Amino acid sequence: MFKRREFLKTMGAGLMVSVLPNLSWALAPAGYQRLLVLIELKGGNDGLNTLIPYASPDYYRLRPSIGIAREQALQLDGNVGLHPSLQGLLPLWRDGQLALLQGLGYPDPNLSHFRSIEIWDTASASQQYLSEGWLTRLFREQPAPQSFAADGVVLSSQVLGPLDGGARAVVLNNPQDFARQARLANDQAPGRSGGALGHILKVEGDIRNAAAQLTPQARAAAESPTSGPRPAGGFAQAVATLSDTLKSGAHIAVARITLTGFDTHGNQQPAQARLLGELGDGLALLRRELQAQGRWDDTLLFTYAEFGRRPRENGNKGTDHGTANVHFVSGGRVKGGLYGQTPQLADVADGNLPYAIDFRQLYATAIETWWGKDSRNALGGRFRPLPILKA
Repeated sequence: MFKRREFLKTMGAGLMVSVLPNLSWALAPAGYQRLLVLIELKGGNDGLNTLIPYASPDYYRLRPSIGIAREQALQLDGNVGLHPSLQGLLPLWRDGQLALLQGLGYPDPNLSHFRSIEIWDTASASQQYLSEGWLTRLFREQPAPQSFAADGVVLSSQVLGPLDGGARAVVLNNPQDFARQARLANDQAPGRSGGALGHILKVEGDIRNAAAQLTPQARAAAESPTSGPRPAGGFAQAVATLSDTLKSGAHIAVARITLTGFDTHGNQQPAQARLLGELGDGLALLRRELQAQGRWDDTLLFTYAEFGRRPRENGNKGTDHGTANVHFVSGGRVKGGLYGQTPQLADVADGNLPYAIDFRQLYATAIETWWGKDSRNALGGRFRPLPILKA
């Protein structure tokens, strides 16, 4: 397991660094054939009750009502454990395919839902305003193959987020959508762009050539998914839709799934327990589905949210908007373990937690180490990728 002390040492004094040009992305020739899955925890998940620092008495001092007892947590080591609803993630942890990034955030954080998620979606600095998603900038400069059915698909949301501003993105409610949209795209006359098509696909320009790669057999497969029993709930349904779409033969570079409801200002415990149960079971399902397709080793997924929650509980047995947070990274090539810095709660009082890892380092890991692309223009500079992936 990669030790946190070694991780912090490799990060050095600065998060934004210069390295030899064209080196890190030259080492990964697989490119967009490798799938990236983004899981948005909308509303701002509470990280301290997700990865529980039960060895810290200050955790229980700050959370006398909503703190989770050590004996209830899924213990990972002598200091921290997972929320009990995340049982579905334990096989990933035991297999060394789950990395936990502690203290993921950015300088000068914003506590507005709208502004902070905009920062994450555009990979901007806190006081910088950009109109395009970070993936849109990447795909414009370094396009996915035209044979791909789309740059990416968006599930459980109508908001394109990191694909906003011109990426070839498809909004899916079920796998049949992709087949229907492909037929609609192929029916468009050359040089025309129908309003319905534009609204359905949320794209700029004509994607007929991309959608045409879906053969009649692939469309039939999308319209008749064959998977067995799956967990209930909207998140699991979105995972199943993604799996069935991939099984249909559609090639995409990225998928984003949104799980909503994490803005837990009151009565947090039951709400977060339900949501984290959906997350854990859904990610376990995604692993099983992609292993069955032979794609798990070529899949990288990570969670993100606009912010975390404050360390101190509020008067409504909930938590208010905070800053740095813990997030999951998983996949067949992930080097599992704890990364970053366990929250230091002794002197936090009513304040917020400092960040240990800039979120753009995670994006740089996906762009450079995973896809083998240059991340500088997409991220507005050089950010050191994280050492969380196997060769």
